[in-house]
Amino acid sequence: MAKHEELPVPVFETLDPVYGGGPPLEEAQIRFDNLKSKFIKIFGHPPQLFARSPGRVNLIGEHIDYEGYSVLPMAIRQDTIVAIRKNEGQNVLRIANLNDQVYATCTYAADPNQALDLKNHTWGHYFICGYKGFNDYAKSKGVDVGQPVGLDVLVDGTVPTGSGLSSSAAFVCSSTIAIMAAFGVNFPKKEVAQLTCECERHIGTQSGGMDQAISVMGKAGFAELIDFNPIRATDVKLPAGGTFVIAHSLAESQKAVTAATNYNNRVLECNLASIVLGIKLGMKPQEAISKVKTLSDVEALCVSFAGSRNSSDPVIAVKEFLKEEPYTADEIEQITGEKLTSTFSRNPAYLDVIKVAKQYKLHQRAAHVYSEANRVHAFKDIVSSELSEEEKLKKLGGLMNQSHHSCSVLYECSCPELEELVNICRENGALGARLTGAGWGGCAVALVKEDIVPQFIRNLKERFYQARINKGVITENNVDLYVFASKPSIGAAIIKY
Repeated sequence: MAKHEELPVPVFETLDPVYGGGPPLEEAQIRFDNLKSKFIKIFGHPPQLFARSPGRVNLIGEHIDYEGYSVLPMAIRQDTIVAIRKNEGQNVLRIANLNDQVYATCTYAADPNQALDLKNHTWGHYFICGYKGFNDYAKSKGVDVGQPVGLDVLVDGTVPTGSGLSSSAAFVCSSTIAIMAAFGVNFPKKEVAQLTCECERHIGTQSGGMDQAISVMGKAGFAELIDFNPIRATDVKLPAGGTFVIAHSLAESQKAVTAATNYNNRVLECNLASIVLGIKLGMKPQEAISKVKTLSDVEALCVSFAGSRNSSDPVIAVKEFLKEEPYTADEIEQITGEKLTSTFSRNPAYLDVIKVAKQYKLHQRAAHVYSEANRVHAFKDIVSSELSEEEKLKKLGGLMNQSHHSCSVLYECSCPELEELVNICRENGALGARLTGAGWGGCAVALVKEDIVPQFIRNLKERFYQARINKGVITENNVDLYVFASKPSIGAAIIKY
């Protein structure tokens, strides 16, 4: 039997395999009917098909996927749906949004080779990421999709933007899958996950692949341990009696817009830390520059060094060879023997970081990555252990708290609103709470005993959200969009409804 990740994206003719029964199914039917009628109104014909991809919450393993380490997310019920139809009579991509008050219709040439104007970021760029990525990948696989044709597209998303729940990946994945299905192609899930990870780089973020992998490969009832190189997913059944509550800090995380100072800055710092560690541990500078890209590339050298201190912890090498004080560009260049602008001359995203960076905190970033990678495996080991469910939940909560401390102090990807929210979660009975997603805003995730979830959510509304309602940041009516309990949900699907 083929492994889960080797199967194609599932195709359904009804909504219940995706949305289950009861109120969620009724809600979905209203959404899809609304999308179909709006599509006809805008474009004059019905959609050919729909593709949907969910958002995700990362339970543990933050900012380590792009360093080659495993992560442990779960798909959530909130998703992005893309309705699509090929339009042979037009040589243009028309991309509309159900929420047209906020997202104006975008038009692009039906040209897979077009460059994106990253200085003028618009929401339609995410669709073009999928369009370019699919065409490049189809070509590389020898799949003939014919001459470029027009596409009519209507998008509807329920993953809050800037929430750290991967609204961008849900959009890129659903767009790519919709385009793929419209051209009568269906690749295996692991290939779609890899392809969509590459896609998002067209928009300038150096994505690691977790968000796309869980959005495509999520399974109802399971979190997934996602491994990379190659991408694969292992089901993780979470202990009974616990629920994850997701709460938005209401500070919006704009990953693509702030990439040079936040997200891509950290990716570059990790790359620099790995090169410096490689050199300090015996590699020739030019060899380290050409071969070392991630901290996982030098982990074996770090572990070997730690062995001389009777340990297997790579953080021992970090403490020995990377100073705690920030490095200047000059200091790093003295170690590598090369200008940073020369080292990364082929990476425009890194050059943007170098232009604005004043210093580089290599010690802290490496210490976070290695310790967080260990916590992911500790989390999985606890879940599969013989401990009681109660004891498992307690230990998992402890790991989540450690993860948040590391993200906040070592990786510095938190913000005041997230710190306040995480503290309120813990004060109101959460076994563990941490920021989730890229950080710098977005959501916290809290592990809560199932029997206190309703009271826990009421307490969060009172202690965190009420003040924001009073200030008009959100309304009383839509607070449930920002704080909710979630169980692991199904991944991407093609729907011919």
